[in-house]
Amino acid sequence: MAARFLKWISLISLLCLSFCGLAENKVCQGVTNRLNLLGSKEDHYRNMVKTYSNCTVVLENLEITYMEDHRDLSFLRSIKEVGGYVLIALNTVSRIPLENLCIIRGHSLYDGRFALSVFSNYDKSTNKGTDQILLTSLTEILKGGVKFFNNQLCNVETIQWSDIVNAGNITIDPTPSKNKNCGKCDSSCFNGSCWAPGPQNCQTLTKLNCAQQCSRRCKGPSPSDCCNEHCAAGCTGPRAEDCLACRDFQDNGVCKDSCPSLLRYDPNLYQLVPNPHGKYSFGATCVKSCPRNYIISDYGACLRTCSGNTYEVDVGGVRKCARCDGLCPKVCNGLGTGELAHVLSINATNIGSFENCTIINGNIDIIVTSIYGDQFTKTPKMDPEQLNVFKTVKEITGYLWIQTWPDTMSSLSPFENLEVVQGRTKRGSRSLVVARLHITHLGLRSLKEISDGDVFVSKNSELCYTDAKHWQKLFKSPHQTVNIEGNANAATCALRNDTCDRKCTADGCWGPGPRMCISCRDYKRDGSCVDSCNILEGEPRETVVNKTCIKCHPECQPMNGTATCSAPGSANCTKCANFKDGLFCVSRLCPKMSAASFGGPGLHSLHGPGELLLWLCACLLDQLAV
Repeated sequence: MAARFLKWISLISLLCLSFCGLAENKVCQGVTNRLNLLGSKEDHYRNMVKTYSNCTVVLENLEITYMEDHRDLSFLRSIKEVGGYVLIALNTVSRIPLENLCIIRGHSLYDGRFALSVFSNYDKSTNKGTDQILLTSLTEILKGGVKFFNNQLCNVETIQWSDIVNAGNITIDPTPSKNKNCGKCDSSCFNGSCWAPGPQNCQTLTKLNCAQQCSRRCKGPSPSDCCNEHCAAGCTGPRAEDCLACRDFQDNGVCKDSCPSLLRYDPNLYQLVPNPHGKYSFGATCVKSCPRNYIISDYGACLRTCSGNTYEVDVGGVRKCARCDGLCPKVCNGLGTGELAHVLSINATNIGSFENCTIINGNIDIIVTSIYGDQFTKTPKMDPEQLNVFKTVKEITGYLWIQTWPDTMSSLSPFENLEVVQGRTKRGSRSLVVARLHITHLGLRSLKEISDGDVFVSKNSELCYTDAKHWQKLFKSPHQTVNIEGNANAATCALRNDTCDRKCTADGCWGPGPRMCISCRDYKRDGSCVDSCNILEGEPRETVVNKTCIKCHPECQPMNGTATCSAPGSANCTKCANFKDGLFCVSRLCPKMSAASFGGPGLHSLHGPGELLLWLCACLLDQLAV
């Protein structure tokens, strides 16, 4: 009878684990906030709900922090897989429901060592804390260790972590939970290991209880219970489609070591041809197309950034990497990548690395220690002029977060040439945050796109020109939101005459003056809105292209009473200032390239072949200039 009962419990565990199976998954980005609190605790909670709701696969990290005892965390139940680390810290909520999380891949590790880090989930002053972390489906951590300390959790010390952890330190502090009324593991639990009382919360072993014939994981002690070599976390059967998670890639419910190639060899044509079954690698999944806002590589992967002698281009609405013709735009690592992978903020010691950067691959965080230094880490104060290093930046692939700014700067003018914030990595759900600054206007006059993520502009008491409508026009997804609150009110701004210039349209502006308009009522010249272009008078003479004043070619003769040119270029002059050679106005006429021309008038005055060669080169350069 006891054996039959144990078999029944094993079946229940297997059915519970089957929720980790290879069904259709919703992928979310995840975060790397560590212990930073995103605004108020209410803001922090709302961010977490938006980041993880309905998510089954977290590409980066799962961070559960600052959750109070009244918070509803049921939205976490959908999560099955985490690509980076799991951080659970500084919470007082009694239960954290992660019943369906079956694998932590550990592509990134907390403190460089831990795939699962759980600490300080207890508040002595209120005597409240987390009692249970339900990880009943967690059966494998591919890389990284486990650390628990300063908690009052029940049952964690009963878990056989060596069955879950492949390679990494296991540090479980002596738990103070013995002083609490923690329920015991159910008598049916193997070796007395469980996550909480009840037979449904027993730990499921997928490694320590396997037959010797099994190379990795298993679903039971019999040799016939071995999992396929491509499985991770366990299985329900011996096939590659029976895995609870995939060790490498999941392709339409089947685990594989690689995704189907985009090209296949045609033996009849003796060449590579497109593979109709080809797919791209996206995390640990094979997909027919990369998600919006990701770059497609020629070798079949969804990328966040280009590498080597390539740069990012838009080809028919698809982001791709193209080879540079000569020097590439300068791409620099931002926070979270390369040498700045574990750096928390921009400061005086690293800001020099952004000299002449066009694209920042990663994030920009400017916080209190950025401007005022940090005595603890011996980081010096920053000279505000150093921030002007960002004036060459046109694109940030991650997020821009500014919560401290020099009092001497009335706007974010160092970012006046920033055109795109991609938001491929975010803090919470946000890709642009400007909070608690003393600026009067944003000054982001070149900003054209927030590709992904939310915008938060809050508690900037002097800030005007903050219409939420013009932010919404920068978004590329209907799910993006903007939160504009606690800034200077409209009456105060009107009293200070901090309103958009009359040359701006109703779309609004980024600050005072005609250079800050989002769009121009009439015309634009060199980035500034103007009433008219110099078509019939004024210098230099101009023509109009898409409501923009463009200079006529220097070889056009300025005309009075009529337009000097109809379009840019020396072929569009109304009259030439010097000579006309075919369709083009030129500064000099080049000789006809025939034998007779070398004896023609004028050429005999040139002394020797050297002067002749220089003269011909000058003519050629003139022609190229048109």
